[in-house]
Amino acid sequence: MSEKVLHPVHKPLQGSLRVPGDKSISHRAIIFGSLAKGKTTISHFLDGEDCLRTIAAFQAMGVSIEQKGRTVTIEGKGIEELKEPNQPIYLGNSGTTARLLLGILAGLPYHFTLYGDDSLSKRPMDRVSIPLTEMGAKIDGRQRGKLLPLSVRGGKLKSIVFETPVKSAQVKSGVLLAGLLAEGITEVTERTTTRDHTENMLLAFGGEITKQQDKISIEGGQQLKGTSIEVPGDISSAAFFLVAAAISSGSDLTITNVGLNPTRTGIIDVLKKMGADLDVVWSQSVGGEAIGSISIKSSSLKATVIEGEIIPRIIDELPIVALLASQAEGQTIIRDAEELRHKETDRIASVVKTLTALGVEIEGTNDGMIITGGATLKGACVDSLGDHRIGMMIAVASLIANSQVTLQNAECIAVSYPNFFSDLEKIIKT
Repeated sequence: MSEKVLHPVHKPLQGSLRVPGDKSISHRAIIFGSLAKGKTTISHFLDGEDCLRTIAAFQAMGVSIEQKGRTVTIEGKGIEELKEPNQPIYLGNSGTTARLLLGILAGLPYHFTLYGDDSLSKRPMDRVSIPLTEMGAKIDGRQRGKLLPLSVRGGKLKSIVFETPVKSAQVKSGVLLAGLLAEGITEVTERTTTRDHTENMLLAFGGEITKQQDKISIEGGQQLKGTSIEVPGDISSAAFFLVAAAISSGSDLTITNVGLNPTRTGIIDVLKKMGADLDVVWSQSVGGEAIGSISIKSSSLKATVIEGEIIPRIIDELPIVALLASQAEGQTIIRDAEELRHKETDRIASVVKTLTALGVEIEGTNDGMIITGGATLKGACVDSLGDHRIGMMIAVASLIANSQVTLQNAECIAVSYPNFFSDLEKIIKT
């Protein structure tokens, strides 16, 4: 367990920054490149621990994958050439790897065993394993296949018509990937639109998918072709710097080449709603993903209510939004975010515990939080609880605290942002 002492800065954040590649897109680029035939080159890949677990999983199935820094080359031979691994596949802390990989393994005629770290072993997998079992896979594990470790006996799959029970792109993607290997046409209906990186990536690899309102259809048996993918900057990582600039007096910061997929830009909408001085410049679309730059200046903030359809578009950013709300005028309410209880930690409980220790008046509810603004943050010794987003939230809070903050379990930040602290130092005005 690493410990990092963070000293208050009370200085503006200025300049420009390019954040690491999008985690969700990096995962999917590896997955589709491994399923495709031909060479795939991925640039600006996120070399965080979660994405490296996805690489290792496909290497264990015989896929040739070479990584040099943030460039990854895959020599794909097609789905039919994937092999049965000779040992269990370790997933670390990566829920994305676990749930998306399940969709693929369900359609392969082999046996697989999947396991993860303590945190991942507590996260529900039945939301994916139940529809996959309906399609014909045999999946077993603790609590009847709800929790890792899981045993997967894949094979011939049949298509299904499925309505997602939760607002989760991982669940949707797991079923769509299984549909790619199934006979017939698999239909997935979402009650609320979630991030569509899987659909975009499938098209980039030459696949076909149909979207009609809230229904997504995919036909099995498609052959994908290798391609080149440029991964945009991760807006979930950018969110920490956007909030840091918004709450640090005198700041003027630009995040460049960042993903602006409409299913992910809830953080921009919330910042604007709270009165942040923010400007977005759209530049181009790469592989079906919009990219551009976001400029933000510090400004007076006002409280708001965050609920309903915006929640899936901001679910990963809600911890740092809670910190943002602590510096706004008034009381901010977050609702409809029960999914936060099933992340790397129970993020509602974790955020409440952490921000309370830092001097914020905050109350947890069944599906969200109530945050009273105008807080003066104080120094404290706080634990990330092994959650990378809680760790980065603590680091941002330390910038404006009245004394030093000691962050325990700081190493977890490497899951999504290995160079977070060095990038933060680059933009602190000296």
